[in-house]
Amino acid sequence: MSEATDLRAALAALSRRVDSLEGARAAPPASSLWALDELRRRRAQHPSTAEGAVLLSGSVTLPDGTPVEWQQGASSAELLASEWGERSAAFAALGHPVRVELLRHVLNGVRGTAELAAIESLGTTGQLHHHLRQLLGAGWLRQSARGSYEVPASRVVPLLVCLAAVGE
Repeated sequence: MSEATDLRAALAALSRRVDSLEGARAAPPASSLWALDELRRRRAQHPSTAEGAVLLSGSVTLPDGTPVEWQQGASSAELLASEWGERSAAFAALGHPVRVELLRHVLNGVRGTAELAAIESLGTTGQLHHHLRQLLGAGWLRQSARGSYEVPASRVVPLLVCLAAVGE
């Protein structure tokens, strides 16, 4: 009798597992726009974002192993009403191919002036310093030590978002 009871219990457990698996298979697929779905849900909770909002977020591990997680949101009404000219310097700094390449090298771990100067595609030492000043002034780079540069954590995700936004 004990063996039959054990067999019935095992069969009942197996039936529950099969039902659970079939139920999971029948569930609607999760949206591939999960971040957008969550933004829409939260938008209604805040009067400042009732007309719309944008969100930048990212979770990145840089080639040197440094983890960077960051997000920034903004009301679309506030963005549309703001003065855009004030932001042009940040875009202008990214408008030169050598500067974009310089940022790529820094994100990949080449941070010292001497190391950067050894990369032919970045130009002469004078040109390199000119580009470094432009990126420093716009906030895309900061000096971490004398002759050493890094992309601030608060700029890593926005930089990668800009690259993703323009595609290949």
